[in-house]
Amino acid sequence: MIQAGCRMTLTSKTIPMKIFQYGQTEIDHLTLRDRKLGRAINRIGLIKRQIIPDLFQALVHSIVAQQISRKAADTVYGKLCASLEEVTPGKVAGTNVSDIQQCGLSMRKARYIKGIGEAAIRGDLDLVELRKMPDETVIEKLSSLPGIGVWTAEMLLIFSLCRPDVVSWGDLAIRRGMMNLYGLKELTRKQFDRFRKRYSPCGSVASLYLWALSVKQPPQKF
Repeated sequence: MIQAGCRMTLTSKTIPMKIFQYGQTEIDHLTLRDRKLGRAINRIGLIKRQIIPDLFQALVHSIVAQQISRKAADTVYGKLCASLEEVTPGKVAGTNVSDIQQCGLSMRKARYIKGIGEAAIRGDLDLVELRKMPDETVIEKLSSLPGIGVWTAEMLLIFSLCRPDVVSWGDLAIRRGMMNLYGLKELTRKQFDRFRKRYSPCGSVASLYLWALSVKQPPQKF
């Protein structure tokens, strides 16, 4: 499924604010490899995007946030945190699915959340080992879970595991950002892959700027 931008955002009341870290090294690399992107980075400045370091909490929040507004997702996740006291595999697995649903979730989402809690308890989902796996394997493992698709797994790579080189073809806003940056009316997979390779190994930072560029802005001379 094509997604339109990342919404991995929480209020400070649910999870302490932490930011995706990058700096001059990544900026210099992208500027050297792509002049147009470098000029856009210089114009936009440093981007601060929240991360959720706890992978299980990130998985739960990603399910909560599907197909609802950011504000609604924060409200529902806050209720879930209050109900469970702590969002851990043990707490989730030990909670009745109906109690999870009562936090403002559909029954389908409640089942997905309980399912990943049970998978973590059984060992089918090894959250420690997952951190050691290459990106492709993480995507394969996470997207095999009910309620987690490839796009969501890619967003978790960036905004939970802080992997440095993720640019998602399945993200509509990423593709729109590329089209706006390079003045393209359409974007083929071959073009996308060429740009992605150009950004590597700092693709995740490039993604931050492509999201920013996906919004229509006054004409700029890149």
